[in-house]
Order: sequence, then structure tokens, then C-alpha cells
Amino acid sequence: MKMSKWISTGAAVAGFAVAMVSSSVAMAGDIEEGKALAFSKKKGNCLGCHRIEGGAQAGDIAPPILMMKYRYPNKDELRAQIWDATAANPHSVMPPFGRHNIMTDSEIDKVTEFIYSL
Repeated sequence: MKMSKWISTGAAVAGFAVAMVSSSVAMAGDIEEGKALAFSKKKGNCLGCHRIEGGAQAGDIAPPILMMKYRYPNKDELRAQIWDATAANPHSVMPPFGRHNIMTDSEIDKVTEFIYSL
């Protein structure tokens, strides 16, 4: 009886470990996809205005993208900024990527993951 309890506990711990590794792999994949979207001239085109490490021909119209966890401790606020920067600043030149359907919600989530990782 006690042996089956240990086996059940061990299986639960192993299942949790697999879920954590799968989540990390999915997160890394989202970051890479977010980077591709952010650097894409047809989607995010973030380099048109921002300097981002690893990007070529970066713009200087907007602040460089760095220290994002410090600048946006709440990741949801960063996502809201990407979705519609004009909500916080009606005079922003940043396109409202979500409101104007430039990117899907899933794409915005991935770009947010990438930008937040910087």
C-alpha cells in the first residue's frame, strides 16, 4: 500500500516536471515567433521606429527596446501598449496593432513575450 502511494507521488512529480519543461519550450518558441513578427516589415515592423538588439537598420523615432521588465513590471500593461498605444497616449505614432487588426491576439501575445524578454 505504501509503495503505491510513493509511485503515485513520483508519477505526479514527474508529470509536473514534464509540464514545466513543455511550458518552457513553448515559451521559448513564442519568444522566437514573437521576434520574427516584431522584425517583420509586414507585421510588427518594430525596427522601423525602435532599436532592438539583434535587429538591423533600426529606427530612432521611439525609445530603444531594452530593460522591459523594469519599464513594464506588469506584462499586461506592455501588451496593452502594443495592442493600442493610443489608449495611453492619443498622440502616439505607434500603430494600434490590435485595434487595427494589424496583428492577431495570438501574434500580439508572442510579440509581447519577445519584447518582455529583452
